[in-house]
Amino acid sequence: MRMRGSVFWSWADPTLHHRAHEETLIDRTSINVQVRLSRNGRVQLFIGVYAPGGMPVYEEAFDDRPKESMSRALAWGVMKAREVASCNSLGVPKRDHGT
Repeated sequence: MRMRGSVFWSWADPTLHHRAHEETLIDRTSINVQVRLSRNGRVQLFIGVYAPGGMPVYEEAFDDRPKESMSRALAWGVMKAREVASCNSLGVPKRDHGT
């Protein structure tokens, strides 16, 4: 079960329309990316990366993604989440074993 960190709870507002992308990677790390329109029309983005046990590894929220549509911001967020998930806690890329 995913355990949300303080960044998510500060960002969360269930009354706003949003789109989400959920993905579980081969090592069972999961990513959750959400994009929404604020009440004053700004595109806002949340990126979450979670360890296989559900603990947050990385959470980041953006209050404004200027000049981006919701779709473009979501795509960028998914790429960023995958990039973060592919690195260990020291920022060093994870290596594939057996290759």
